[in-house]
Amino acid sequence: MKIFSGTANEPLARAICKSIGSELGKCCVQPFPDGETFVKIEENVRGEDVFIVQPTSPPTNHNLMELFIMIDAVRRASATRITAVLPFYGYARQDRKDQPRVPITAKLVANLLVAAGANRILTMDLHAQQIQGFFDIPVDHLYAAPVMYEYLKTKNLTDLAVVSPDVGGLKMAHAYSQVLECGLAIVAKRRKNATEVESMAVIGEIRGKNILLVDDLTETAGTLTQAAALLKKKGAKKILACVSHAILNNVGVERMRKSVIDELITTDTVQRPRPAIDGVKITTLSVAGLLGEAIKRIHNNSSVNSLFEFKGGRTS
Repeated sequence: MKIFSGTANEPLARAICKSIGSELGKCCVQPFPDGETFVKIEENVRGEDVFIVQPTSPPTNHNLMELFIMIDAVRRASATRITAVLPFYGYARQDRKDQPRVPITAKLVANLLVAAGANRILTMDLHAQQIQGFFDIPVDHLYAAPVMYEYLKTKNLTDLAVVSPDVGGLKMAHAYSQVLECGLAIVAKRRKNATEVESMAVIGEIRGKNILLVDDLTETAGTLTQAAALLKKKGAKKILACVSHAILNNVGVERMRKSVIDELITTDTVQRPRPAIDGVKITTLSVAGLLGEAIKRIHNNSSVNSLFEFKGGRTS
């Protein structure tokens, strides 16, 4: 087995290797002067089971192209099996035709990964679970919830209510509420455009309660911050937000700094430059152990089913 990393999140790849006692494979990934990507695998992979760690976070197109080229390089070097490890799957929000003459880019990316030579996909907290069906190769879909739950247990939160900031996240919020044995509420919202949302109403009892907002992804933080402001107005006490992938662009960071959210709990699936997120109350939990265990089990052809289970329940 050999594990390689692109440039999108090398610290996570190193942490994965450390968790399973493996060495990170040697490869050279650098740009040509004209911006094209050059890749050279600097060790023998003939007959090996290869895992390539590369979240397709911003700059999404660059990181995707890098992944395609790395997959092609190890395929042409005669690797037996290639697993693309995407802790974060970019373009996942473009998973349907919700208006005329638009693409289904999540499916296009799936086709491109297979065309490049990937034999298997390992990913985490997809924006929509049906994206697994876009692939004609095996997909192992993990959840960050067990890691989140271990941290939340240490907070000893009382009078807790789990809140989904929109209708789409209701299933995830319900799973958290079942495991944390607390109430469930939802914020009904209307999206104005790609960067702005307008929170409308709260369905469920939240007055006088501590709130845990759960979502799979935040970039501009519009949904989260608007929902938090509305919940505070309706009498919520402390507000925590649990988000698997906090990409946070400049707009998102600024909104988080001004928001009423007391703590943003997220994972290291994507790399965030430290100076850029100064002033945001953020706790980053590592999913390296979870991904490492999945890689080990995939390599040994053993079941990854137990990785979905925690506290006697299931995350899905």
